[in-house]
This record gives sequence, C-alpha cells and structure tokens, in this order.
Amino acid sequence: MQILLKGGIVISNEGNPKIQDVFIDDNLISQISESVHVEADFKINCERKIVSPGFVNMHTHVAMSNMRSLLDDLPFDKFLNNGFKLDAIRNDEEIYYGSKLGILEMLSKGITSFLDMYYSEDIVAKAVEELGIRGYLGWSIVNKNMTTQKGEPLKNAENFINKFRGHELVTPFPAPHGVYSCDRDDLIASKEIADRYDLPYTIHLSETRQEVYDLVKKEKKRPVEFLDDIGFLSNRLIAAHALYLTLAEIRRAGDKGITVVNDPISNMKLGNGNFSPVLEMIQYGINYTLGTDSATTENSLDLLENAKIASLLQKNYREEPLSMPPTIMVKALTINPYNVLKGKLGKIVEGYLADITVVGGKYSQVPLTPENAENILIYSTSGSDVTHTIVNGKLLYNNGEFNNINADEIISKNMKIYEHYKSLMNS
Repeated sequence: MQILLKGGIVISNEGNPKIQDVFIDDNLISQISESVHVEADFKINCERKIVSPGFVNMHTHVAMSNMRSLLDDLPFDKFLNNGFKLDAIRNDEEIYYGSKLGILEMLSKGITSFLDMYYSEDIVAKAVEELGIRGYLGWSIVNKNMTTQKGEPLKNAENFINKFRGHELVTPFPAPHGVYSCDRDDLIASKEIADRYDLPYTIHLSETRQEVYDLVKKEKKRPVEFLDDIGFLSNRLIAAHALYLTLAEIRRAGDKGITVVNDPISNMKLGNGNFSPVLEMIQYGINYTLGTDSATTENSLDLLENAKIASLLQKNYREEPLSMPPTIMVKALTINPYNVLKGKLGKIVEGYLADITVVGGKYSQVPLTPENAENILIYSTSGSDVTHTIVNGKLLYNNGEFNNINADEIISKNMKIYEHYKSLMNS
C-alpha cells in the first residue's frame, strides 16, 4: 500500500513542525519534503491538519472495554473485587470481542500502539493481528493463591511469550500486577522472565495510599525501595500510575531509568486523591509517558484527553502555568514510549515505520499554524478530531470509517455481552 499525505503540518519529533508532504511506501516512511509528486493508492489532503507520529497508549486493559460503566463510582477495593469476580467468569469470546471494541475505539482516537496488562493475552493478540494495531501485551501475573487464571500465571506468561515472540505487530512480555497481588518470589520470577528474553515488563505502582501503607507495614519499605532492593527496577520497567512517590523514591527510580505511565483521568475517577509528581520524575531521569487505563476506570480510551488533563493538573496543583508545556506532552504521546519499547517508531522521518495519526478538527483547530501546532494538539484537540490512523503503513481509520473491519458486528456482539454482565452484577 502507498499513501501520500499532502500539505499537513508535520510534527516529526525532529525539529520544529513544518508544512510538508509525507509519502508512505509499504510499511515505511519513504519520502518527506515540501512537495512530493508520486502516484499512491491513497492521496489524503492534510491541509489545515496536523500530521503526528501515532499516539501510544502505555497502560490499559483493553479486553475490559465491554465492561464499561459496570464498575463506576466504587471505592478502589470494591472496584478490584468486583472486577476480579467478572474476570473469573469471562470466556474467550467475551475477551476477544471486548479487545476488538477497545481497539476500534483507540484507532478512532489516533492510537497506533498500546501496552496492555491482562490474562488471556493470546486472545487479545488475535484481535490485535486481525485489526492491525500494534500491541505490546503483558500477561498479568498474580500470586497463585489469588489468581482467576487457569494454570499458573508465571508459566502462562512464559508460554505466551514463546508463542508470540517475533510477531510483527505483537510484542509479548510479563506483567506482574502489583506489590499487593504478587509476593516477593512472583516479582523476582517475573523480572527473571523479562531478563531471559530481553523484554520490557510492567506493573501497577503506588496507585493508592493504602497500597503504600500496607507494604510499609509488611516490608518496612515503600514500594520503590522494596522493588529496588529485590533487584526489580531496570530501564525496561514500565510502572503505571506512580502517584505516591517520595523524592527519595523518584531518585532511585530515575537512577535505574524506569518508565512511568501517567493515567490522570483514571486516577481522578477512582478518587485516588493525588497527582503524579511528573516534573520531579523528568528532572531525575524517569521516562514519562501517558495511558488511559481501562474503559472500566477511565470510561473512554481518549489519550489526547489525558494529555491535556495531565498538563493542566500539574499547572493547577503547582500554581505555575509554565509547567508541562505542550512539547513535553507531545513527546509523552509519541516518542518517549519507544525509549523503552524500542524500534524505529515515534518519529516522522524517512526510513521509520509508518505509524501516523492525522488530526483535523474543523473548528477547534482554527487558527492552526506550524508555530502553534503542538499547542493546538494538546490544548484544543480531543480524540474525536482524529481523521486518519495509519499503522505499519496501512490506513485503518479513514474519516470515521474503518477499512476492512466489520465494526457493526463488533458493536452488536459487545452489546449482548454487556447485557449479560449487567444481569450477573444485578443478581
């Protein structure tokens, strides 16, 4: 497939935004210049639009998309308990169609890659490969005394890795759930699996005060201190949330070069009561990225919405409007994820893989210029302004329509699944 993007304002992550043409040949960005004259299968007019590297959702549980609204407005412990109860009864078809629903939503919001944590990631992987998005899939590991999985979580995770290693669109890895759901040996074994296959790995970290208090009571250490002391921290660790970190913890995490995922809307909706100390993290070498969390906590999978809220939270809490400028947020959406995920992605430069998002709100982006393009993207735009989503050189989302995807069937299946879940919750 050949795609020509004409006359858009290109945010390349290599210098300032410019008005340029971008030519995609097969799955690579082949040519970028002020004017490209070639024939292509798709020629897209991008005038008065932003052409950005694809957005990367660094933390979600995509299969839970058909559970949306069922766990709303619950205290965190009840949210977890009810979620685990539903997890225990879900079948492969429900996970498969829930994953497809979440992937459709993400594609429509300009998300070209996502990092997931769940069990049955082999089912999620099937949905990923059928719909064409890029999936970094972490098999959830919890203590065997807590799990709802069939079999042993650590073995399940390693089997999943061996099955999907080397796939073009799927990167499999271990995902220990948290310090409250894994014991010391689970965490050490998870890290050993990641080391053995040279993979990233992910965990929920310091998401609530209670999580921190309980670990301090048990181990006499805060979460980052505990994880560092057992050799768990590294530059391949992706830690979701990280709300309750002290400066000493931030320094230790920064020394190891970990990646943190800021999920501001999910954290606020769950009433977790704090904001992530992002500026300190960046100052001390932590790689800063963004996520939506699942549709059961955030309710939507709109990463642009999270980027704006993440920026505004820092400005508001610190009473400093210069905090978290758009350039930082754009990098968190696009290039920073690949500091840990690796690969020729996150930039619009010749020779890179063609994961690209086109954003063109009709009114909210006026007046749009190269000089204000990043400001417009972060402060004036939501996922509903995305017009085109290209993954691995394929045009998957085109002005409200999905190419070669039966969206109506996916929606219909998920409505029936949701009604089933609702009846179980009410019984």
